[in-house]
Amino acid sequence: MAEPSVTVIFGTGRSGSTLFHELMAYHPSASWFSLWSDRNRHGIRRARQALSVVNWPLVGPRFMKRYPPTEPYDFWDTLYRGFSTPCRDLTAEDVSNDVLRKIRETILQLPSANRPHLLLKITGWPRTGFLQKIFPEARFIHVIRDGRAVASSLLKVDWWWGWRGPSVWRWGELSPEHRSEWERSGKSFVALAGIQWKILMDAAEVAKTQLDPAKLWEFKYETLCQDPLGHVKSACAFAGLPWDPRVAAAIGKVPVRSENEKWRRDLTPSQQETLESVLGTHLTRYGYPLASDLRKGSPPAGNGK
Repeated sequence: MAEPSVTVIFGTGRSGSTLFHELMAYHPSASWFSLWSDRNRHGIRRARQALSVVNWPLVGPRFMKRYPPTEPYDFWDTLYRGFSTPCRDLTAEDVSNDVLRKIRETILQLPSANRPHLLLKITGWPRTGFLQKIFPEARFIHVIRDGRAVASSLLKVDWWWGWRGPSVWRWGELSPEHRSEWERSGKSFVALAGIQWKILMDAAEVAKTQLDPAKLWEFKYETLCQDPLGHVKSACAFAGLPWDPRVAAAIGKVPVRSENEKWRRDLTPSQQETLESVLGTHLTRYGYPLASDLRKGSPPAGNGK
């Protein structure tokens, strides 16, 4: 078999990367880790078995719906301790010769002659420098979402550690600026969730400077929801995956609608104000208007890069 191609999808978490990953996984040439392989913790063997089941005409779609593509962090941690929960971004400097060999030799067992394209998804820290060192052939797709929607969503998931405070919340110590913002908010958890989005977006900006621009593509969750098929087509072209009409047929059966306005319904006016006071500069940087901008009649954001 020829050398597999590799595409890495990354985002902050709660960014829409899961939806995009699942849509991309419909491509019959793509190989990926499923929830089934992750839960069983048997790594590559289970992952390969899962992909063989997906190929079965009648059973495959139901299997994929029950055990969708996932991020196999338990498995990653068997290859590199701390991969799932580092206190900072992982970079090329964290890759030893032993780690490079072990991860590359293990992960590249997943692609097959029928599914030669490896699709990986990572959330939280971008880890793109780390992964590029191991997979220099990789291309990277960055999914961006409104930080207010991300922060509001983080408050609802059981794996958000912000409730424990920033001293033990997985994202490192707060900078003096972020510490001041959090304290000015009355140590609001809403504000802390917003600060997490900023920390991870800033880490992504640093990580992107180390990537070949030709190997990076990014877009917004909002535009994905407007045109999921168009985005998957563009992503396939970027990743070097030949277009297959079966992908369009599968995506046509997936209900895709934006959940980006839920934060307005879920957060109180006071919480919304707190969140925007923390995120204002970053929201503007990524083209998301503040509430005050909308009241002035500014058009909503949504154009991808």
